[in-house]
Amino acid sequence: MGKYFGTDGVRGIANAELTPELAYQLGRAGAYILTENAERPKIVVGRDPRISGHMLQAALVSGMLSIGADVMLLGVVTTPGVAFLTRHVGADAGVMISASHNPVEDNGIKFFGRDGFKLLDEKEQEIEELLDEEIDRLPRPVGGDVGRLAERPELKQAYLAHLNQTIEHRLDGMKIVLDCAHGAASHLAPELFRQLGADVVVIGGNPDGININVNCGSTHPEGLQKAVVREKADLGLAFDGDADRLIAVDEKGKVIDGDGIMCILATHLQAQGKLARDTLVTTVMSNIGLHKAAAARQIKTVQTKVGDRYVMEEMRKGGFNLGGEQSGHIIFLDHGTTGDGMLTAVQLVNVLTERQEPLSELARIMQKYPQHMVNVRVKEKNGWDRNSAIRAAVDKVEEALGSNGRVLVRPSGTEPVIRVMAEGPDEHELKSHVAYIADVIQRELS
Repeated sequence: MGKYFGTDGVRGIANAELTPELAYQLGRAGAYILTENAERPKIVVGRDPRISGHMLQAALVSGMLSIGADVMLLGVVTTPGVAFLTRHVGADAGVMISASHNPVEDNGIKFFGRDGFKLLDEKEQEIEELLDEEIDRLPRPVGGDVGRLAERPELKQAYLAHLNQTIEHRLDGMKIVLDCAHGAASHLAPELFRQLGADVVVIGGNPDGININVNCGSTHPEGLQKAVVREKADLGLAFDGDADRLIAVDEKGKVIDGDGIMCILATHLQAQGKLARDTLVTTVMSNIGLHKAAAARQIKTVQTKVGDRYVMEEMRKGGFNLGGEQSGHIIFLDHGTTGDGMLTAVQLVNVLTERQEPLSELARIMQKYPQHMVNVRVKEKNGWDRNSAIRAAVDKVEEALGSNGRVLVRPSGTEPVIRVMAEGPDEHELKSHVAYIADVIQRELS
């Protein structure tokens, strides 16, 4: 991670950390770096509905226009929608203003290259170097060379058409509850599923600028669970604020997380001969039950660090077409360039339609092992893995769990915190193991 860019763009409390002044400079520097060699640069910009989006968009776009880049405003749209439309219209770059599943006071700015992929670290570093220069020497065209602004909300229909075309079956006769987190998918997801013929019930679909992610969406599926049972629906689908994640709920009201969804999709693709190299890419947080279920079906798994950007890097490097995270970021490289909750949703429902089985039945292919995690606040998180006492504690627990469990200890990317997670068949035993390791870390590092 850099000085400004984290694992998913530039994030911070809007108007305090992520200020309009910083957004303006990001607009200038980002537009300059990403549109080099373009005769008349073109950039698409989207946002989620949080209240600070208008403020940051105005500053960001002003910076881009001042470089001489033409900007197309998409309005409220999903992050993967921006990634798709960047390629679709032949833009030189795309930008999304969103803090995803974070609370309303946060916001973020993330860039996409002309290929629709998130930026590599090297590109982010180039932008950061320009931000830190004492004097802004970037171009300032005048007259007719100043960038032009166009409002293009109708382009979102091309994104919906793309999603529609990725599946073979209509959804007539299916009843689906959508929880849109009062976020970017609030209008797009219901429209998509109604186009496909589904009977749609919407919750979390009335954004007012400040209710995004509040007790709803993929991080709070409790309301969706109740709604699915109450409505006697076939399933429920929950997105986060910018709809790059998906969590599902089966017809009985049980949550199916990203691991469960990936297991269903990987098995289905493999049966069709469409799972590239019979391999699924996951992160170290994926449940051991996913790996056991995959192995039983001769599906190989490759693990990466936490973060969908690392999943994507591994997929591109290894030639794989399906990967994702337990949190619901799932990437279909055959159809998109980033995690896409709405794409994942139609792919999952397509499997249900083709198999003519309820989600609860399909989800039985994976037995989810209990996980327990605690965060240990420390004075210094770096070097924890070289501490002999901590290493000995981890080794002791790993030996006790054997092949039916695992331990994961990792530092937070943003806080002075060490996260300790254990996984295995006995939840009570896990809590004891995690507490033991956490006590050792607390003693050694605090």
